[in-house]
Amino acid sequence: MSDPFSVDGRVVVVTGGLGQLGTQFSRSLAQAGAKVAIFSRRPFASDKLAEKFPGLTDRIRVYEASVRDKKALEEATDRLVADWGVPHVLVNNAGIDSKPDGSAEQNAPFEDYPQKYWDEIIDTNLTGVMLTSQVVGSRMAGERRGSIINVGSIYGIVSPNQALYAYREKRDGVPFIKAVSYAASKSGLVNLTRYLATYWAPKKVRVNLISFGGVKTATFDKEFIDAFLERVPMGRQAEIDEYNGVVRFLASDASSYMTGSNVVVDGGFTAW
Repeated sequence: MSDPFSVDGRVVVVTGGLGQLGTQFSRSLAQAGAKVAIFSRRPFASDKLAEKFPGLTDRIRVYEASVRDKKALEEATDRLVADWGVPHVLVNNAGIDSKPDGSAEQNAPFEDYPQKYWDEIIDTNLTGVMLTSQVVGSRMAGERRGSIINVGSIYGIVSPNQALYAYREKRDGVPFIKAVSYAASKSGLVNLTRYLATYWAPKKVRVNLISFGGVKTATFDKEFIDAFLERVPMGRQAEIDEYNGVVRFLASDASSYMTGSNVVVDGGFTAW
């Protein structure tokens, strides 16, 4: 019997595949035998590929394309198809956010929140997924097979708890509110996923969403981490590689009867 969890030989597009989580997804899929095409908005020197992905340079290629630029996405996809064929999997991972340790302007009260930050985040996190899915997903639909994996967030399910960020005003004397744009972009992905799942089901393209919780990094303030962990039943953040398994699951035939689903992986944060 063949392994239903195998992704060996599959061509996978990972947008933002050089970022924190994108690197993990790209490496994990390539290690499992997939051919991974990273779509990156920034140029990436080919001679640095071996340094970032040692031993995997025959399975990972980087194509310069911003998810906000449909023409660039089309050109990158054309090159990819010429190199490796029509993708089997698309991981819509590229995304941006204002951080807990970011500037107060980027996290201003709703009444004063600058539209430029709204536009930037919505254009990347939501419109970017739509454009990439148009370009790559339509190729999959033409082949009558494929899996699109959208990367969401717990803040697409629940509203940010502003109490997690209250320490900033106490510490800095400036109001600090977790901005509306990220939550709006990720909640938009919930129904975009359902829409595309039903739209492309006749063409055998599956579309699912993963809603992630926090990831352990060294970039967040201790005050934020302490407050966040009090609200996580498992009492910890995810390790940097703990989301790889669910991505590989959705990329494989093990999830062949799943579409339109929202898989929540958050240590129980949204269970309370």
